[in-house]
Amino acid sequence: MILGNFTDFPDSAGFSPQSIFLRSCKHILMAESAGRKDKPKYMTGIDAAVSIISGKWKALILYQLEDGALRYSQILNGMEYGITQRMLTKELREMEESGLISRTVYPETPPKVEYAITEKGRTLMPILDQLCHWGCQHMADQLEYNCAEECENTAE
Repeated sequence: MILGNFTDFPDSAGFSPQSIFLRSCKHILMAESAGRKDKPKYMTGIDAAVSIISGKWKALILYQLEDGALRYSQILNGMEYGITQRMLTKELREMEESGLISRTVYPETPPKVEYAITEKGRTLMPILDQLCHWGCQHMADQLEYNCAEECENTAE
């Protein structure tokens, strides 16, 4: 499908022609992949990165797995704000599919399953640390829980 020059799009809603063009391209990519189980296609690197770590729980799960493999119940019990079992299962599956974590099933009775962060997942940790520090520096007055270890390094 040929869209033509992006300057041909109307600017009636206050959007720039470039943003309208990018939104149109994204809509076309999503429509082309609808109904297929192909890998998602992203317009930009930030689109891909935000999609992979989006949501309230993924970063918190990665932080839990940073020190070693955990079983499902350990992850569930370690979530301070109370994630539901259904949501935790969904998030773990998405993270496994993205390659951020690995799932190991041990042939025991009852079955033992452990989740661990992968090397790909470890590469996200410095970025998540920077987001945490930014939150401490710029949102400290709105933090419900202020971990001294997390925020003491941001005072520099």
